[in-house]
Amino acid sequence: MSDTSDREAIAELGEACGRLRAELGKVIVGQRDVVDQLLVALFARGHCLLEGVPGLAKTLLIRTLADALSLEFNRVQFTPDLMPSDITGTEVIQQDKATGERLFRFLPGPVFANIVLADEVNRTPPKTQAALLEAMQEKQVTVGGERHALPDPFFVLATQNPIEQEGTYPLPEAQLDRFMFMVRVDYPTEAEELLIVKQTTADVVAKVEPTLSADDIQRMSHLVRRVPIADHLATYAIQLVRKTRVAGDGATEMVRKYVSWGAGPRASQFLVMGAKARAALDGRYCVEADDLRAVAAPVLRHRLVTNFNAEADGVTADDVIAALVEGTAVGAAA
Repeated sequence: MSDTSDREAIAELGEACGRLRAELGKVIVGQRDVVDQLLVALFARGHCLLEGVPGLAKTLLIRTLADALSLEFNRVQFTPDLMPSDITGTEVIQQDKATGERLFRFLPGPVFANIVLADEVNRTPPKTQAALLEAMQEKQVTVGGERHALPDPFFVLATQNPIEQEGTYPLPEAQLDRFMFMVRVDYPTEAEELLIVKQTTADVVAKVEPTLSADDIQRMSHLVRRVPIADHLATYAIQLVRKTRVAGDGATEMVRKYVSWGAGPRASQFLVMGAKARAALDGRYCVEADDLRAVAAPVLRHRLVTNFNAEADGVTADDVIAALVEGTAVGAAA
């Protein structure tokens, strides 16, 4: 990227990212990797699924991010009785007082926001889960045969609890594939937990200042797309994805033993976009191999379907991805 204006914009993006991390740090203790992955997805214009046990501040993190971005934010608590119209909106009949004529009017649902928090997304039946599919992919909803465009930018940040199975409906693979990242939220360290306890039991409320607008995010996300990637690195990303496919020629012995289904082409796209965003947020003008390795796990872990052998041997999707990353060499630059 040799253009001077793009170089200056990359520097501006790095500074903005630093300010954003500082604002989030006023409320969120630790979770640096989680925050970084959320920011990468944000500037790559991708949706995120956060997975972790209750009490790890998943909802608080997303709400704080929305406050720091000066974006319109809506939270939807997913429950077994939630209907599709509770998310997308519905049409109501209204009477024109002047003519007496009755007309349908669309009332937008909570999905009409820049950031939509789908809290405990796996607690609602498939019919309602499917209401998000069109919104996530097409950035629109169709109600009563009419299409309604969603605000720009538009992000779905969903949460789910991995340990609770009763009263849940696992997300179908087609919907999981719409999420750019699956972010694992883990327990804090002892030092972080001490800070959390002291911070949340004191009579002090942290005030988060907005740092970026919707226009800023749109402009910076276009900049991320202009970050160049060398052909040998793009090929490396494709090789990683193709090696997850059991029927493919490049599948490793570990993949053939433990994986039922591998990742599709969308994974290759998200690997490259995630690497571009990570490089830009770090103030660099081109993608490096480490950028691709860093985003491999969040991009691939929800796209690999492991089999009974994996469950019996205690092998997870992350174990398979780690072995693929370690065993795949980066080709030489042309």
